[in-house]
Amino acid sequence: MSQWMELELRLRQKQTIDKCLQEEISKERNHWREVLLRIFSLVTTLAKQNIAFRGTNDKVGQKNNGNFLRHEVKLKIIKKIQEAKYFSVILDCTPDKSHKEQMSLVIRCVDVSMAKTQVEEYFVTFLEVADKYGEGLFELLCDTLAGLNLNIDDVRGQGYANGSNMKGKHKGVQKRLLDINSRAFFMPCGCHSLNLTLCDMAKSSKKAVAFFGIIQRMYNLFSGSTTRWDIFKEMVGGLTLKSLSETRWESRVESVRAIRFQAPKIRDALDYLAENCNDPEARSNAEILATSETHGIGGFEFLFALVIWYDLLFTVNTVSKMLQSDYIDIDNAFVQLKGLVSYLNNYREVGFEKAKAEATIIAKSMDIEPRDDESEMLSEEEKFKMRFEQFEEYEKKIGFLFDPKKLRSTSDDDLKESCINLESCLKHGEISDIDGNHLFLELRVLRNVLPREIRKAIDVLDFMKRYEVCCYPNTFLAYRVMLTIPVSVASAERSFSKLKLIKSYLRSSMSEDRLNGLEMLSIERDMVGKLDYQSLMNDFAEKNARRSIFKKM
Repeated sequence: MSQWMELELRLRQKQTIDKCLQEEISKERNHWREVLLRIFSLVTTLAKQNIAFRGTNDKVGQKNNGNFLRHEVKLKIIKKIQEAKYFSVILDCTPDKSHKEQMSLVIRCVDVSMAKTQVEEYFVTFLEVADKYGEGLFELLCDTLAGLNLNIDDVRGQGYANGSNMKGKHKGVQKRLLDINSRAFFMPCGCHSLNLTLCDMAKSSKKAVAFFGIIQRMYNLFSGSTTRWDIFKEMVGGLTLKSLSETRWESRVESVRAIRFQAPKIRDALDYLAENCNDPEARSNAEILATSETHGIGGFEFLFALVIWYDLLFTVNTVSKMLQSDYIDIDNAFVQLKGLVSYLNNYREVGFEKAKAEATIIAKSMDIEPRDDESEMLSEEEKFKMRFEQFEEYEKKIGFLFDPKKLRSTSDDDLKESCINLESCLKHGEISDIDGNHLFLELRVLRNVLPREIRKAIDVLDFMKRYEVCCYPNTFLAYRVMLTIPVSVASAERSFSKLKLIKSYLRSSMSEDRLNGLEMLSIERDMVGKLDYQSLMNDFAEKNARRSIFKKM
């Protein structure tokens, strides 16, 4: 007994037989804590600002070291996704500076752990693509999810661009995922669909093709020489000409805007070049652009098209930006698209006359004779419906949950039918996420107690969280699944912007692991700022201190 008491006394006084060893470990631990504090500060600052990391080695203490603080961020993201249970995958591809195809994986989930429910889209990783066909991309996705300890059966949505290898109905990634998980609702990117609709509209009209050709030639003329560009700035000023984008049609509004509001001044600049330019070819092009009714801005038809296309591009660009929001859900997306369709229908009825009146004002200021010829009507309604048929399909399946006002006015028979249909949609094999009959009973009670000021689906979730979630288990899950479905792949495309900054020409040999580390720290900078550095430093110091001491021994 006395020996145990003596041991206890020595432990309290730190006078045990391994006293010297413990002192060495403590010194080493403090050393690594100070080292790590400096590393954390440097890594966080460099990653947030997309500044180069020097070195080729990831291990602390070794030559050519370039350490990354990404493991803890990734663990936090995966933990949040696992807690949410249901998630959607968003994929998009782009080539990098080393001419490798990089596929960005973004995961969307509903975070109900916060005081206010939030829809989050997390960048997870870049994946180097070797096989660009649907089967190869699908296998790469499955392997990646398994490596992240994410169950592919919990996928409730998938969002891709409109490439056939992704959205193909027979061999695309979306079809292969639906074959093993029929509850993974596929949603083609709404922004890409809008972009392709505009492309279809323009290519269906010879006059539209000629119109955009004139705008591009005008930009090429002035931008082809610093002297001519200076003349443009001196005589026109204000908005500068911009080249047409080949990939994002709605952004062409910026190219059209400069001419729409500065046409008289631009023609004066063209006239000046036609008379004073030393380059014969540029002088000839300037004269054609200034005076020709079919190949320049000298006719009323061009001015009429200028007003029409500006109106259309401005509206579509506004809707596209809304669809690119991080927090957009299928409910709000459908409202935006309905508004766009309504605008286009109204424009067909009264918009052309208003556009003609505005074009007439511009024509008179340029001494151009207005004409009464009817403008070619752009009609791509069938293609528009085809591009967005998936939105309409989901509106039929889960539209009764979109609007609380609509939910209150739905008859019991229609509500029950919708609940049963939703159960079948969320069923895979013999297992269903919800019970349709119970969902009907819950909604019948919920719609009578929902406050009138609640108008959004996410607010319905917050309302249910105020009380016991178990009161409306099927409803709670149905709304979470609905909010999980992606609307666009904008988050994946935003990761490409960071890719260009991080893997630049001077850093084209960067490894995939380093690229992913820097990308995650840069994109998820808010999460990096919330890390518990003290805990991380203690864990790191403890491991390295013991390893260092025992190596010396």
